[in-house]
Amino acid sequence: MKLYRFSPIKTKDELFEAIKHIHLESYKLCKQSFGHYLPNAGNMGVFCHYNDEFEFLINLGKELTDLSDSVYQKYFRLHKPIIISPQGDIPETTYTYLYIRKPDPYRSHAGDADFYLELEKYAELKQAMLNGKKITGARVLERADPDMIELYDPDIDVLAYVSTKKMT
Repeated sequence: MKLYRFSPIKTKDELFEAIKHIHLESYKLCKQSFGHYLPNAGNMGVFCHYNDEFEFLINLGKELTDLSDSVYQKYFRLHKPIIISPQGDIPETTYTYLYIRKPDPYRSHAGDADFYLELEKYAELKQAMLNGKKITGARVLERADPDMIELYDPDIDVLAYVSTKKMT
């Protein structure tokens, strides 16, 4: 029985298939929570579930990214941005940073993508949620750094986050 939709990822093509899935599902989460799409922050996280998969993707990441250009020692700038064409009402999106998460057998998600809001709009949204405003599939993360709102759905194997950071 296969527990994870994509893991273990063993080829570059499988990685890009996972990236497209994470992209589409993260946009689905965004629309589900807000009724529209927020601007994409430009970064994508792919989650590993096996040690061999992590080693393979880290080595592949060395081909795809500039390891010296990192945000939080986590997101690495892609040599060539990943551009995903529009699908339906989902806009064309360019990803400039990639993150490969270490194996976590207790979390089955395929990955995540981030959206952003300008500081004032984000602060207003976060405060409204802290004051009790309910937004389907959205919750304020309890940690202060990074300051984010998580988008989730138990029937979707992807997470999305909203913050004030845009990776360009």
